[in-house]
Amino acid sequence: TSESEEEEEEWEPKSKIARRPRLPKKTEAKTEKAAAPRSTVARKMVKKVAIKEEIDVSLPIAPVEDNKMQLLKPKEEDAGTKPKSLNRKPEVPKKREINSFQGKTQNSSMSDEKPSTSVPVVKQEKCEEELAFDEPPSKKIKLNVCPEGKPVKNLGGNKIKEEFEMNWDIVQALSEITNVEPWVCANLIRLFQEENTIPFIARYRKELINNLEADALREVQQTLEELRTVAKKTHTMIQKLKKEGKLSSCLLKGLLNCRTLEELDHVSAPYKTGNKGTKAQRAKQLGLEPAALSLLQNPVELNLFSYIRPNTKGLANIQEVEAGVQHILADIFAKDKDTLDFIRKLCQQRYISIQSTLAKVSSKNGNEKDIDKFQLYHEFSCNIKNIQHHQILAINRGENLKILTVKVNIPDGVKNEFCWWCVNERWRPKQFLKPEFMRILRSSVEDAYKRLIYPLLCREFRSKLTSDAEKESVMMFGRNLRQLLLTSPVRGRTLMGVDPGYKHGCKLAIISPTSQILHTDVVYLHSGQGFREAEKIKRLLLQFNCSTVVIGNGTACRETEAYFADLIMKKYFAPLDVVYCIVSEAGASIYSVSPEACKEMPDLDPNLRSAVSIARRVQDPLAELVKIEPKHIGVGMYQHDVSQTLLKATLDSVVEECVSFVGVDINICSEILLRHIAGLNTNRAKNIIEWREKNGPFINREQLKEVKGLGPKTFQQCAGFIRFNQEYIKTFCSSKKNELGSRALLTKAGALGKKKSKLTPCALQQPNPLDQTCIHPESYNIAMRFLSLIGGNANDIGKADMQQKVNAVVQKEGLEGTAKRLNTTVHTLQLIIDGLTQPEGYDIRTDFDKPDFKRSIVCFEDLSVGAVLTGKVENATPFGVFVDIGVGKSGLIPVRNITEAKLSKVKKRRSLGLGPGERVEVKVLNVDIPRLRITLDLIRVL
Repeated sequence: TSESEEEEEEWEPKSKIARRPRLPKKTEAKTEKAAAPRSTVARKMVKKVAIKEEIDVSLPIAPVEDNKMQLLKPKEEDAGTKPKSLNRKPEVPKKREINSFQGKTQNSSMSDEKPSTSVPVVKQEKCEEELAFDEPPSKKIKLNVCPEGKPVKNLGGNKIKEEFEMNWDIVQALSEITNVEPWVCANLIRLFQEENTIPFIARYRKELINNLEADALREVQQTLEELRTVAKKTHTMIQKLKKEGKLSSCLLKGLLNCRTLEELDHVSAPYKTGNKGTKAQRAKQLGLEPAALSLLQNPVELNLFSYIRPNTKGLANIQEVEAGVQHILADIFAKDKDTLDFIRKLCQQRYISIQSTLAKVSSKNGNEKDIDKFQLYHEFSCNIKNIQHHQILAINRGENLKILTVKVNIPDGVKNEFCWWCVNERWRPKQFLKPEFMRILRSSVEDAYKRLIYPLLCREFRSKLTSDAEKESVMMFGRNLRQLLLTSPVRGRTLMGVDPGYKHGCKLAIISPTSQILHTDVVYLHSGQGFREAEKIKRLLLQFNCSTVVIGNGTACRETEAYFADLIMKKYFAPLDVVYCIVSEAGASIYSVSPEACKEMPDLDPNLRSAVSIARRVQDPLAELVKIEPKHIGVGMYQHDVSQTLLKATLDSVVEECVSFVGVDINICSEILLRHIAGLNTNRAKNIIEWREKNGPFINREQLKEVKGLGPKTFQQCAGFIRFNQEYIKTFCSSKKNELGSRALLTKAGALGKKKSKLTPCALQQPNPLDQTCIHPESYNIAMRFLSLIGGNANDIGKADMQQKVNAVVQKEGLEGTAKRLNTTVHTLQLIIDGLTQPEGYDIRTDFDKPDFKRSIVCFEDLSVGAVLTGKVENATPFGVFVDIGVGKSGLIPVRNITEAKLSKVKKRRSLGLGPGERVEVKVLNVDIPRLRITLDLIRVL
């Protein structure tokens, strides 16, 4: 509607305000201008508002109780505590309050009742020393107020002041939906408001979030977005109804109670302006509303015959009048909150099932193959409490393809009990009813149930089941993608990538251990000249001393694999001991024609680029897979049926988390990889690369601040995930010094003044050994204090000597004792210890699985029931895990066969289940050759 468009236009400036604090000086100037012309009266009006917005300033320093005091007694505090900030920013908060559509009375009551201690989006200015961006407020608390990191629950109480106030508390609601403690939810809302990224929060703010995983943080963030959307839409609706004069206090309360969009839709449905109008609206236009109300309130005086107008359609006879009254009553019943609450409660206690059957139309003119795909669902029924997520998505897809008919089955007992309750309790007439009126009342209740309430319940059940299933599907995709991105890289090998094909031949690419392209070629293995081409392949492998072949799993993969396996078995490539592995080529062809690939390999044919991509996927999976849009990687379930915005947001977030946690070497990484570091984006990554090309390599993390577009906030988010190879920097620095020395001898004083001044900053920059670790620059001073405590030297990072010194101190004083002594938290200290003791070039991916290298092959027909094989997990879904056992078709381990006892104890499992890339030992339970299906049992995880 036009109203909602207006609302969005008003909404625009706020997001700009939210980002303004990043330029403190400008904002100060603006706000002072705004404040100057206002009179004292105007200031008094906004005092309460300003105080609500104000609290941020005191947060890092004052404990919670004081905050509450400030809020509860704004008038005495005003004059004394913070006159500056109160006078400074009256405009913005005022505007926001108007936009949040609440009357003055409500505003004042809110500020009096709820001692809200939020970190509002519009931040107040602080004096210059306090604007320490490197240390955000939460860090200050951690160091000043609660050195041990336990009482951090007091980050500011659990009350959060939201943009749009509702009758429920956002922290409480978030906590109930996500099962995360309220204090953690309150901290997270603040951290997200300050534009912190998930990788940064998960690694450097552990004590504020009770050590939550990144997945849990993502879930909280998405739920928070949903709740805010509901609040925003509710207030848009309130504004609209106010304009139309339809807003009653009862309706306002109902709207402010809504927690989901479904609830909001239902509460506001009667007030939406339809084009044709409902049956009840048409009956009201004929003037039958008084008759309907009188039937409930005062039936003795009601005479329906007096409403008959023979020439008017809808009032021509007594039957039409009765039908009109019935429609109005049915509408009243179906929109009543108590009535709906009763029927919902009733449904929770009964067996409600969802049923799918083969649609009549599809059985006549459908595609046989498509219909067979949904064989399981041709006669399917399941309790909605027990139905699995993948079953819901399958039924929905079948229904969209018009192959299945789906309905929600609510038993007749529910209808009978509901009708009795309505007639005898909820809508019991005030006086005695004549039999014909009783008949109208009964049929109105039945009509309300059948025509209005039952379809509403079906929609509610279906939409709830679908949204839950979609979320699970997206979360599953995220988990699978993470496991795939973190596959252990195969370093130090020359690899031959093979993109198999029949007619156009197999594309070959040989790449060096440092990912350089050494040679590309095309061989025709499957057109009768395989033997002649074998010579060529052998010559290439020997020439480049390459003993690892990587085959893409696309068309002709089986034949190409059989070809190599045969040659390896005959020891054809001797003296080389050649092994091969199969790798997913999902997305390789899309990437090979993308602008990125053209920029990276301009002289190569797109077909050969995909062979390069296939080889690099084994050498460094993360660096190669980030070039491809995550949804093309193909480890999802029903990915085309779920909300694409939610899918994209989740997958991008997973990629960001993986790239950040692995870390990148700033002086050699590609622009594409840099984009995915927490806090960076396409422009910032481009600026970093340009700076590097212009000024030479970065010497330390501090230099990042010189890059255009990298403000203090961005630096804080990305600094911990950027690494510096110390050897490379030392070599570079010493060569620079020599260059400077020789220049100094050549020049007389001032002759090369200009050039000299350009070179000095680079020479003056000192490499910092801590830059190669995961320690954040904000903790460097603690790290240095810890080093002096253990008597260590920053140049010994990662050496065995350092490990011994750390162990000696920690064993003597314990982690908590040491943390107390350094005035920091246990989590921060643990991170510093990890950073100092991890060997140079440490990679978190070494704990994950490597590709499966093979020398021989099995084919589908060779499989027998009971055979024990090893394989690699390809995809995980809620109903089971698909495993590649090397026969060209993945087998399925049903979820019932994956028990806790079979999973390895060594790996720390987030949830009961396997992920892509893990190696497993399996037993064949069943081989269905016509349907090409293999059922497996899990023996153990290797």
